[in-house]
Amino acid sequence: MSKDTLTITDNRTGKTYEVPITNDTIKAMDLRQIKVNDDDFGMMSYDPAYSNTAHCTSRVAFIDGDKGILIYRGYPIEVLAEKSNYLEVAYLLLNGELPNKKQYDDWEHNITHHTYVHENIKRFIGGFRYDAHPMGMLLSTVAALSTFYPEAKDIFNEDVREIQIQRLISKMPTLAAFSYRHTMGLPYVYPDNGLSYAGNFLNMMFNIAQKEYKPNPAIEKAIDVLFILHADHEQNCSTAAMRNVGSSQPDPYSATAAAIAALYGPLHGGANEGVLQMLAEIGSKDKIPQYIDRAKKGEFRLMGFGHRIYKSHDPRAQIIKKIAHKVFEVTGENPLLEIALELEKIALEDEYFVKRKLYPNVDFYSGLIYQSMGLPVSMFTVLFAIARTSGWLAQWKEFLNDPESRIARPRQIYLGEMNKKFVPIGKRK
Repeated sequence: MSKDTLTITDNRTGKTYEVPITNDTIKAMDLRQIKVNDDDFGMMSYDPAYSNTAHCTSRVAFIDGDKGILIYRGYPIEVLAEKSNYLEVAYLLLNGELPNKKQYDDWEHNITHHTYVHENIKRFIGGFRYDAHPMGMLLSTVAALSTFYPEAKDIFNEDVREIQIQRLISKMPTLAAFSYRHTMGLPYVYPDNGLSYAGNFLNMMFNIAQKEYKPNPAIEKAIDVLFILHADHEQNCSTAAMRNVGSSQPDPYSATAAAIAALYGPLHGGANEGVLQMLAEIGSKDKIPQYIDRAKKGEFRLMGFGHRIYKSHDPRAQIIKKIAHKVFEVTGENPLLEIALELEKIALEDEYFVKRKLYPNVDFYSGLIYQSMGLPVSMFTVLFAIARTSGWLAQWKEFLNDPESRIARPRQIYLGEMNKKFVPIGKRK
């Protein structure tokens, strides 16, 4: 008997099955052979929210939650945040290796020269109400791009596919900034191809009648690093949406719109907004102990602490904390920072939180940074979407090239009734 197998005994029948183990997993389809009789459908696994089910193999990103590790294509996130930039990281995620100088120059040029959007897209954004949520506008305009580039449906043509990838990464900041300007009642600012990826985004967001906008280097660097930290995070809700919708083989704009829709949900992309609301509710340092006590009693939830995946610490949190202080040197300290620092200090020393491994996560400081930059809360998730686009597309591209890929079709356990008698409407009680 091979060591790389799992032996299963079905106590209903007394039969024993030997199931192969590959990469510490068994294939769910191998369970189908387990039946009480020949008419049975076969055994299935039941896993709500896919908490312990791998739906793909991937080489894009890896998380070790127990050790607090996040890796992109083999590179620790700390190294990339310190030594790289977002466009280089995007290339890495999409192509598997960091670019050489010529590859990077070509990549940067291609991204830079796809930043403009069709004037009809600008008019499309103008059709939204003044108070429309920027994420709703981003979701709609990304989906609308599929109608502007009908050739994008040819997803197995590598040249066509690469152009759409470049278009999405380059146009996402433009669409995001236009959505912001629309909600603020400000004229749109067109891209400046002489600026960096992050610098151009800041230009389109905040430029007011400046012929040559020069972003503050500290703010520009902070945005770039935040984009790196949010570029990918393994098989989260929006990434799974990208892969699942992509499995029916639509164009990448439609699949990306589905991922944005998943990110739009408050349980996924809205956590940093929750941190700001929490800090504002606490209001002052002297009230922290009473809120800590309420949290222990289950009466109050500490936002920005703990993570479904990370059980020791979120490696992105410490990077963001360092960035935060550099940003505050430019913008002035956010009045909520003092409360955040004290709350973090108490929580890290309190046995209740240490025992439950409730450490600050990436959302704890990112909202403070965005708020200090002058961004409204409604734009926080939009910035998340800009960053995550490269990761979504890397996962989508990987899925298309996977020989095991098929259209997603989860199973269910039906618990409803069978063969009910139909009663005419006039006789129903």
